[in-house]
Amino acid sequence: MAGIIIYSDTTTLTLELLTAARTIAEATGLTITAVSINNPDQAAELSTRGADVYAIDSTGLILADTAAVASALEQAAGQSEANIILLASNRRGKELAGRLAQVWDAGCLSDVKAITCKKGMVLCERNVLGGAAVATQHITVDKQVIAISPRSFPVSTDQGEGKVIEFEVDIKPSLRIVETRKKAEDNVKIEEAEILLVVGQGIENIENLPVVNEIAKALGGEVACSKPVASDKKWFGEERIVGLSGKICKPQLAIILGVSGQVQFTVGIRDSHTIVSINNDEKAFMNQMADYVLIADLKEAVPELKKKII
Repeated sequence: MAGIIIYSDTTTLTLELLTAARTIAEATGLTITAVSINNPDQAAELSTRGADVYAIDSTGLILADTAAVASALEQAAGQSEANIILLASNRRGKELAGRLAQVWDAGCLSDVKAITCKKGMVLCERNVLGGAAVATQHITVDKQVIAISPRSFPVSTDQGEGKVIEFEVDIKPSLRIVETRKKAEDNVKIEEAEILLVVGQGIENIENLPVVNEIAKALGGEVACSKPVASDKKWFGEERIVGLSGKICKPQLAIILGVSGQVQFTVGIRDSHTIVSINNDEKAFMNQMADYVLIADLKEAVPELKKKII
């Protein structure tokens, strides 16, 4: 017998993984089991979507201790006789994927954005060559760890009656929390935003940012940025970076302000439903992939945009 295990410490991402798992299960006949760690509300939610859930309740198991979580998932896989484990390819999930593949002796692919099945193989679509190309790859060994990029699959809305099964694990913690402190940066989740205003180096003065924030607020969106704006100019924290070094975003509307469009950036925004590029350089690569382009000086264009929207 073989099956699929899904796990994320974020319920929304777990429900996306459930959709992905059902894509595989429909083609292969594998069973699906979700794992929840120290989160009874998540376990209950998953069971109402028709998933059987291994609910782990262990005060010694800290989610930040990815080595311990990997051990717990390995034990769950042994109990359910699973050969595929799906994780979310966010920051913690990527680290967990590597650790789990090592202790479980499995093959591993991360940042997977689409899955199909053919002749029993799980084919995974991923960005390669720094985002310059897309490749379809598969794991050639039986045990497979696949980390899926957030928002690659819709949240499962199916209703059903799954079972919540208490599952005990034998864990040797490798991490002890001495103190916790709230991050100084904001906790914005730009990858979940339906509307993004993305600031590039074409916004030359930090004094122009309040206008951008006002526009984003009026549209019900968020402000994001290219990597140099965060890493070099220090205008934003790293949680707002779009691209290969930051987050992959798929908003309905992306307004790109003064971004040249290097591939490391565009890989994080190219799947947007509608892209608007405002740039004073008509030859900027960003303009080639945009649905709408305005060649203009941002010092003039952004205030005009504000007048039209607010």
